[in-house]
Amino acid sequence: MKKTKTTTKDKILDLLKKEVTLTVNDLTEHLNITHMAVRKHLHVLEKEHLISSEEVKQPMGRPLQIYSLTEKAEKIFPKNYEGITVNFLEDIRELYGEESINYLFKKREQRLTEEYLARIGQKSNAEKIDEIVKTQNEKGYMADVSQLDENTYELVEYNCPILAVAQEFKIACQCETELFQKVLGTEKVSRKSCKTDGADHCKFLIKF
Repeated sequence: MKKTKTTTKDKILDLLKKEVTLTVNDLTEHLNITHMAVRKHLHVLEKEHLISSEEVKQPMGRPLQIYSLTEKAEKIFPKNYEGITVNFLEDIRELYGEESINYLFKKREQRLTEEYLARIGQKSNAEKIDEIVKTQNEKGYMADVSQLDENTYELVEYNCPILAVAQEFKIACQCETELFQKVLGTEKVSRKSCKTDGADHCKFLIKF
């Protein structure tokens, strides 16, 4: 559920979401605050890359400054990709059986393996781990790693961006473990805890 918007910055983002483009005058009318206050908030939002501005020429007078949301700001608003994905996967399973689901996840694992291997190249074990963490973070996993000894690492994922899918289709977790094994070049990758089992985080023990 979307949280109730309270700050002026949040209200500006909501207004731009609804109206698409607005001027400073538009915002002062909507928010009932001064031009100076609006410009101050707009400046902050522009620095945070949440809004962008464009000059539009007028028949008379100075050009108008028009503000709109950036792609980064669009990501703030609620999405339900997971919900629709789970529904589609359930439909596929019903129509074509469990094997079709296994095939889809294996295809995904294969695609990700190729992507990760291309990024890792011929790096050392420590560099491979760092690249895994970097890639997982780009995908929203909030990953972190700690080195336990010369050849052993613990990888922790504080977030699971596909949690709803993984809870319904545990093969997603299995494929992730196998992905790490293939990309890191070691079979000694084991999942020690999993969010789908009620744990706070997903943890992996990796040995080279």
